[in-house]
Amino acid sequence: MKRFIDIFGRNLWVMMLLLGLAFVNVSCDDDDDDDSGDENPMPVETMTITDIAAGNADFSILVAALQKVGLDDDLASESSEFTVFAPTNAAFGDLLTELGASGLDDIPNDVLTSVLLYHVASGTKMASMIETGYYSSLSDGPMDGYGLSFYVDMETTMINGRAKITATDIKADNGVIHVIDKVIMPMTITDHAIANPAFSSLVAGVTKAGLAEALSDDDASFTVFAPTNDAFAMFFTDAGITLDDLSAETLSSVILYHALGDFVPASMVEAGYFPTLSTAFERNISVKIETEGGVFLNSDSEVVATNVVATNGVIHAINKVIMPPSVVDIAIDNSDFSILVEAVVKAELVDALSGDGPFTVFAPTNAAFEALFSTLGISGIADLTKEDLTPILLAHVVSGNVASTDLSNGNVPTLNDQKTLAINIDSGVSIDGSINVIAADVQGKNGIVHVIDKVIVP
Repeated sequence: MKRFIDIFGRNLWVMMLLLGLAFVNVSCDDDDDDDSGDENPMPVETMTITDIAAGNADFSILVAALQKVGLDDDLASESSEFTVFAPTNAAFGDLLTELGASGLDDIPNDVLTSVLLYHVASGTKMASMIETGYYSSLSDGPMDGYGLSFYVDMETTMINGRAKITATDIKADNGVIHVIDKVIMPMTITDHAIANPAFSSLVAGVTKAGLAEALSDDDASFTVFAPTNDAFAMFFTDAGITLDDLSAETLSSVILYHALGDFVPASMVEAGYFPTLSTAFERNISVKIETEGGVFLNSDSEVVATNVVATNGVIHAINKVIMPPSVVDIAIDNSDFSILVEAVVKAELVDALSGDGPFTVFAPTNAAFEALFSTLGISGIADLTKEDLTPILLAHVVSGNVASTDLSNGNVPTLNDQKTLAINIDSGVSIDGSINVIAADVQGKNGIVHVIDKVIVP
């Protein structure tokens, strides 16, 4: 009997447990049914970048600045993603001291907007995704569609050589926040060169040439093809000199030869000759740009990085220093003048035409020389002697730096005493009635080149 009671008791306990579980399940099902009919479900809480900043007392000045210019709502948008390098209150305090300002109200809204957006990049960039290099901010550059650039050095975790990244990867619903200890400021071309250690040689040259202030002028607009330190090291080695061996005047001419007087981003770079800020005979010296298979300057120096956008222009990095060319260099750097160069070399006129000048050269193209060879029934320069070539070549050279706008109808003497050129400018520029100038005003350091479609024969 006792064994039966024990068995019955155990079975009764199991039955009660199963009934209890069934009751719980039914209750849960009932609760689910009730929830599904709730017309006012609890809202899902969001934590945008603005929310996170507002919830951190150490970002109170940043939040106040965002609210002052109306950017707080933008950084609360969940339709876009942002990476924000967020300055602390201490960072803003240092900035106000630096500016001699008592508070945010002393900073104009347009300036404050530019500064704040300079701390924001599009997209979510976690710390593991950030590499040493340039990044585009949402702060407007000199041209629509080009945001101001900032430079991140991940070896030192510094931005623009000014602000240190002190905390990373504060994730928000619409992006990520990285904390920095200084407010970063939009930079000029000079500032950008200083901030990047790879341009220290350029900075030294700019400083010695006295150009730092000019390239910091926010009222101007420049495109600078900036040689890297390796480019300068190669240049000094090849020339057998150091920076100390170059005068400020020479350095100024060389550095300005790397600058154009306009904002030209990579997408707008075209092939052709363009005026630089380096001058000779009161004209801007030309640089030749080629765009096939990359971007090359004077057929030698390659653009290796593009679109570092500054407040007053844009920087493209190059791998070789370029020098203001002579009229001979202009011919050497253009493959369409290869026969002309061969002729000048054979006539032993290279040194003469590389002198101080000034010279005005009417340069025949390869096609022009090939037409002459056909007329003479010869195969090329090899069939002509130095004595044949010298009077022909000297007939293409006029003393002085004569731009196309300086030409007028009349006869012009050449370096060949037996030959004058009959110039006509009534419809373009023509020489001797049948030779046409097809490209004009390629300025060199010792003269100017005009391209012609036929060889001048004395």
